[in-house]
Amino acid sequence: MSNREPQVRDAVDRIESQLRVVSQQIFEHPEVKNEEVFASKLLATELKNAGFHVELGVAGLPTAIRAVHPAVSDGPVIAILGEYDALPGIGHACGHNLIAAGGLGAALAVGSMKAQLPGKLIFLGTPAEEGGGGKVLMIDAGLFEDVDVAMMFHPACNTMVGRGSLAITEVNIEFFGKPSHASASPEKGINALDAAIQTFNGINALRQHIKDGARIHGIISHGGIKPNIVPEYAAAEFYVRAQENGYRDELLEKLRHCAEGAALATGARMTFSEVGISYKAMKPNKILGELFLKHLIDCGIPHNPQRDDAMGSTDMGDVTQVVPGIHPYVQIAEDNVAGHSREFTEASGSERGAKAMLAAAKAMAMTTVNLLEDSELVSKLWEEFKTT
Repeated sequence: MSNREPQVRDAVDRIESQLRVVSQQIFEHPEVKNEEVFASKLLATELKNAGFHVELGVAGLPTAIRAVHPAVSDGPVIAILGEYDALPGIGHACGHNLIAAGGLGAALAVGSMKAQLPGKLIFLGTPAEEGGGGKVLMIDAGLFEDVDVAMMFHPACNTMVGRGSLAITEVNIEFFGKPSHASASPEKGINALDAAIQTFNGINALRQHIKDGARIHGIISHGGIKPNIVPEYAAAEFYVRAQENGYRDELLEKLRHCAEGAALATGARMTFSEVGISYKAMKPNKILGELFLKHLIDCGIPHNPQRDDAMGSTDMGDVTQVVPGIHPYVQIAEDNVAGHSREFTEASGSERGAKAMLAAAKAMAMTTVNLLEDSELVSKLWEEFKTT
């Protein structure tokens, strides 16, 4: 591999304090999807100060970033991605402050030596991963059309490189009934809440007959006004997930049938709407992942994967469906700490989290240098991509 690897590690070490400050500032200013004004301006400023050509507000997203290093020549085009949105109520419980700082660190480290390297280096700041589909919108806007390879890292409770993600679609189901006095004349009402509950009962009966790893989970978002009024309106929100995009779509129809049956049984009227932006399943590139893992281990982070079926969903899955890419996980907390929990928020602002971020930045930077220097390696990634 490249003899620049010690140089890359030194480059990250030189900006360690800078990256720690960026991570901590984003951690202390949590912003939910599409509202990441502070984080996006902070990252854009850091990139601009390092000489990148920076566009803030690309793809019609005010907080999306495209930053290109000015040293551009023939060769591979490598994109390093960053996320920076937080979760409502619990802040950076998914560690996106570390993702942003790690991606920035990798881009700045490679940028410091890019004049001696072929190809093109891009940093993409991707907002609204938590349900807003920022990367999907950036794909649709053509921002990945010239990209050969895309990569990012994600904090987790284990270090694992080959884990995929689940395709996901969000659904809103509404039931419309007829109000009446729940004690004096219940027979004159149509209970929309009963229809919502029957939908959940239908899903529970269905669970035995769906593939392992698939998920249908939801909440009742509206269940009536008062106990003495037959509920005329009820609503439920569901996430439908599967390891294959096609099977996710099949489960959507099964969910629709459960809701239709509940509406028929109760006499309620039903509407079924897909909301937000659906995410595709991850297709991690094995060759690229093994290269990143080698560098990560060299940086002192051991590989300790958990079971393969413990997966969530991310719009990075859509990116890996259009270009070779990876979304490796790097441990920042013990494996009994759940993501999207207050304990994980604490880990995202911890010293352990900062050290993992710095190691991931080095591993991504070294992987990027390898790719820029070896166009044949990039061709191998594309061969795997096309045959997987």
